[in-house]
Amino acid sequence: MAPHIVRWGIMATGWIAEIFTNDLLIDPNVRDASDVAHQVVAVASSSSKDKAEQFISARGITTPCSAYGDYETLVADPNVDVIYVATPHSHHYQNVRLALEAGKSVLCEKAFTVNAAQTKILVEIARKKNLFLMEAVWTRYFPLSIQIRELIQKGEIGEVLRVVADTSFGDDVEAKWGTTHRMVNPDLAGGALLDLGIYSLTWVFQTLYHTLPRDQRKPPTVSSQMTPYHLTGADESTTMLLSFPTSTPSNGPHPQQSHGVAMTNIRVSADPDEKGSAGPPIRIQGTKGEIQVHGQPFRPESYRIIPKKGAGEIREVQCPFPGNGKGMYWEADEVARCLRDGKLESEGLPLEESIVIMELMDEVRKQGGLTYPQKIESTEYPLQL
Repeated sequence: MAPHIVRWGIMATGWIAEIFTNDLLIDPNVRDASDVAHQVVAVASSSSKDKAEQFISARGITTPCSAYGDYETLVADPNVDVIYVATPHSHHYQNVRLALEAGKSVLCEKAFTVNAAQTKILVEIARKKNLFLMEAVWTRYFPLSIQIRELIQKGEIGEVLRVVADTSFGDDVEAKWGTTHRMVNPDLAGGALLDLGIYSLTWVFQTLYHTLPRDQRKPPTVSSQMTPYHLTGADESTTMLLSFPTSTPSNGPHPQQSHGVAMTNIRVSADPDEKGSAGPPIRIQGTKGEIQVHGQPFRPESYRIIPKKGAGEIREVQCPFPGNGKGMYWEADEVARCLRDGKLESEGLPLEESIVIMELMDEVRKQGGLTYPQKIESTEYPLQL
């Protein structure tokens, strides 16, 4: 059977768009995905058509691919099936809405938007217009993540009661990021939480929330602490303690709470020597043992299962990235299958779950007193940013 071909439009030409597009161009057969295929048919830069043309030639895209110097023309292109939005989070609401209003399905980089109110409106529009919409949390679609969720659901480590996840990079913040870089710039919704903390939350949610049947998933309460970066006010460190009213997988006869500890920091590192000497950044702890995830939380390469004493051997599982890919092709394959099957959202990250996570980040920002400029928090549309 011929693979289902999806034609992509790429919105923005920064480094994340480069990584995603490079992955799209890798032959799906190297990762045993013979049922779908990807074509990049249009690329847009908001600053100039030249930039889009340079992006296309630098990637070596050989199929016919249009270059645009604005996003309006991109979303109007009849050859495009789905738009990948790769702009800063500050612009996601305006950019995704532009695509949806033009009748295009969308895969939007994380964090979905700046706040939950924006995400809810986008979800409403997508549903009203019968369009596919998904937040691009690539880590969720790794075979490694899927295997770990299945191990939890099978009861491999018993009832999971605690998950600790740390996504932190120890940088000289002043020297490396200054005041204008998107990581620390409030005008671009910068800061550790929305950029990196989302991965710590991804691990907490995909193990403690997503592993339950949909009708049993209940949002957690959160208590958090935040340290602002003295030069811009964006958060440089955020620590969150989440309490879920249920445990997983059985949520047994005496339901227990489970706890998630989600940390992020741009001044201290979870892996100071970058050799893994500091131990696993993610620990998933159950009544019968634990799963430790090794490597960067957003792109881990292996995990180990450590049973309780006397209950079996430690197992180490390697999860390589075929074809020298970064791993973004797996989320693209998910989009392709959803579009092929007429689905409007992905079961791997339902829109309801994206909303719950955005609401949680809203609450964390409220507790930490972190607000962004009114313009990028706004739900007004269209708005020139």
